[in-house]
Amino acid sequence: MKAKYAVFLVVAGLMAALQAFAHHSFAAEFDVNKPVSLKGVVTKIEWTNPHVYFYIDVTDDKGNVVNWGFEGGNPGQLLRNGWKHDSLKVGDHVNVEGFAAKDGSHLVGTRLVTLADGRRVLGGAGAPGDDSNAGYASKDQ
Repeated sequence: MKAKYAVFLVVAGLMAALQAFAHHSFAAEFDVNKPVSLKGVVTKIEWTNPHVYFYIDVTDDKGNVVNWGFEGGNPGQLLRNGWKHDSLKVGDHVNVEGFAAKDGSHLVGTRLVTLADGRRVLGGAGAPGDDSNAGYASKDQ
């Protein structure tokens, strides 16, 4: 019985270590020297752990529509920052500030979102200027 318990503990420990290893830091994926500010229409929301993702269609200067993805904090963190499960809805017009992905993809580490109702909420992705990781709640600005 003790051997089974020991094996269980080893396996559980390895699984926890793998999850911690797989999680990335903000600086590993996003470039703080490439700030972006985009306006568009929400097309999809994924309210899941470990990060909330949402997507917006952005029209560029030539009239082309590009779908951008935005990585936010985890759902609990966003709730503490003033988000609600229905803060974003497909079809909403939003403004998003953040930092572009290092790999050049259309992915942004979210710093601040201006919602359709005009509220501004922190993105919680660990971006510079986003104090939500320090436990500060966002304020309506």
